[in-house]
Amino acid sequence: MIRVLHLIDSLDLGGAQAVLVNLARFRHREKFVLTVAAMHGHGLFTKALEAEGVRVLSLSREKFPPAYLWTLPRLLRQEKFDIVHCHLFGSNWIGKPLAAACGVPVRVNHDHCNDRVRSGWRLALDRLTNRLSSQVIAVSQSTREALVDEVGLSRDLVTFLPNGVDMEHFQPAEASARDAARSELSLDPEVVVVAGLGRLHPQKNWPLFLQIAQEFPAAQFILAGAGPEEATIQAEAPPNVHLIGLQNPQTVLAAADIFLLTSHYEGTPMTLLEAMASGLPSLVSAVDGCAEILGDGVGGVTAEPGNSRDFVAKLSPLLDSSDLRGRVGRAARNKALGYYDARTQARAVEEMYEMLLRK
Repeated sequence: MIRVLHLIDSLDLGGAQAVLVNLARFRHREKFVLTVAAMHGHGLFTKALEAEGVRVLSLSREKFPPAYLWTLPRLLRQEKFDIVHCHLFGSNWIGKPLAAACGVPVRVNHDHCNDRVRSGWRLALDRLTNRLSSQVIAVSQSTREALVDEVGLSRDLVTFLPNGVDMEHFQPAEASARDAARSELSLDPEVVVVAGLGRLHPQKNWPLFLQIAQEFPAAQFILAGAGPEEATIQAEAPPNVHLIGLQNPQTVLAAADIFLLTSHYEGTPMTLLEAMASGLPSLVSAVDGCAEILGDGVGGVTAEPGNSRDFVAKLSPLLDSSDLRGRVGRAARNKALGYYDARTQARAVEEMYEMLLRK
C-alpha cells in the first residue's frame, strides 16, 4: 500500500478542500492509504473526509501559536509516508520543507489558484520551497504559466490538471427537487434566481455581484457562503439579495436558474464546475481558469472582469429566456461530463504518484 499524507492549511470553506474530498472519494482504495492533516483547526470538510474512511488530523488548535512546527515533523518521522501532497500556501511554505527534512521521498505541490499576491517575500518563498517539489500540479493553464514565468519553475516540473466534480452528487434538479430547495431556502418558486456561492472574500469581488443585482430588482439573487466580508456584504446588499450563510451547495444550485461568479482571479473554480454539472448556465469573469472553461461560449458566458455594464448586458438575455437557460445549461452539463469528472482527476493524480515513486 502507498501511504499518502495530504497536508492543507485548513479544512474551512474553499475549493481546494472540495478537491481534496474528491481525491479521497475516488481514490484506488486497494492501492492508497490516505491521511489528511490540517495545519490548524478542523473545519467544515472534516466530516466529509471521515465519511470516506480517511483519517483526519489537526496539527495545531489555532494558527498561532504554530504547534504544527513540532507536531508535523513528529508525524512524518513516525509514519514514514511515501508521498506528501501539499495544498495551499502554508503547507507549501512550511510543510514541504519539513517533509523534505524528514526524508519523505515524493513531495507534490497542488497550486489551486493563480492569485495576484505573488510578490516580494511571497514570491521568494514560492521560488525557494518549490525547489523541493517532486512535481507541481496547476489547476489551470494560466496558473501553470505563472509558475513557469513568475516563479521560475521548469515546464517539466509543472503538470496542468484541471479540477473535477462529482457528477453523481451534482446533477440537474428535477422539478420536485427544485421546488423543495426553494422552499428550504424561502425563495419564491416563480421568480428567476441567480446564485453566488463561495467564500465571502475580496478575491470574489462580491461588491460587483451586489451592483449587478441592483440592476435586476425583479430577480432574486442568493449568496451562500461565509468569510471576512460577510458583515460588509450584509450591510450593502440591495433588497433582492439574500445572504443565506453556509448551505449544501447541491441545495443552492438546485434552487437556482443561473450561476454568477464575479471574481478578480481564480484557478479552476469548483463552484463553477459544480454549477455546470448541475445543468446551470453560468456568467463568470473572464479570468484564468474561468476563461479557459467558458471562453468558447459553450455552457456559459464570460464578462470583462470588474465591468458591471458587461455583466449586466450578458446576464439580461439569460434572465429573459428560459429556453436559452435550458440550452446553455444542457451544454454546460455535457461539457462537465466530458472534461471535468473528478474520477478522471483522481486517476491522473494517482498515476503521477506511481510515476514519481518509480523515479
